[in-house]
Amino acid sequence: MTEAADRIVAGVELGGTKSIVLIGRGREILVSERFPTTDPATTLGVLAAKLAEWRDAYAPEALGIGSFGPIALDAHGADYGRMLATPKPGWAGADVRGALAEGFGERIAIHTDVTGAALAEGFWGAAKGLGDHVYVTVGTGVGMGIVSGGHPVSGRMHPEAGHVRVRRMPGDGFTGVCPFHGDCLEGLVSGPAIAARAGRPAQELDAHDPAWTFVADALAESFVGLFLTLACGRIVVGGGVGMGQQHLLPMVQQRVVAKLAGYLPFVDAAQVANRIVHAQLGDQAGPLGTLALAQTVLPAR
Repeated sequence: MTEAADRIVAGVELGGTKSIVLIGRGREILVSERFPTTDPATTLGVLAAKLAEWRDAYAPEALGIGSFGPIALDAHGADYGRMLATPKPGWAGADVRGALAEGFGERIAIHTDVTGAALAEGFWGAAKGLGDHVYVTVGTGVGMGIVSGGHPVSGRMHPEAGHVRVRRMPGDGFTGVCPFHGDCLEGLVSGPAIAARAGRPAQELDAHDPAWTFVADALAESFVGLFLTLACGRIVVGGGVGMGQQHLLPMVQQRVVAKLAGYLPFVDAAQVANRIVHAQLGDQAGPLGTLALAQTVLPAR
């Protein structure tokens, strides 16, 4: 998938606490506004109204929606574009796609905000030029967006690889904090998990705190699984924990090489620093992700 740098599209980033609506050309954001995410009727209504207001002025050709999840993404399913069971009050069953569709016909791409960020990093950031990569955000939770052959991966819904269980380090008795799975990846390496393990937030921990060894090992187990399953060219790491702890990525890289034990020729000691990298787009990854999503459904000229 390549960037359509000269075509105008619209985007909506629907977040858990705030939402952004924007118009862009390529990676240039022409205009944007943000609103608090409250109840579905209010939030989707104000976003739809803003899109309608801008439609005459900018004539966007397509719409990209990057949403918090979980959300149904099977285009043939009756619940396509609707929110699935979510802890956010009132949002289960909300018709996100339908509420924002007016004026765009079938030129709408909807996915998770994490997958949108993955596409944006592929178009303009740390995975530029690659057709196969994974974006992993490690913060309050763990989310993953997978791009294969230049296209975002989804099935009945979006990937939830942050909830896959990983092999534990010997002697690690931490039970994890995921309310569904306990010691899945998110339950071991997210911000709340680190705080529960160490007794204080991640940002207060010294780089040599033993908690980081467990975090790095769990992430390395997950990344080894991604490389073996997807043969992806790069894993891009973002999020408050992923980006906020500069010592963490080298620890993960070293463990990935050791765990693979020479099995994958493209992930060895000489190449691992180019295979596992920090994200580049920062807090623009979400909004730019909606523009990248919209570009995937642009009609041919």
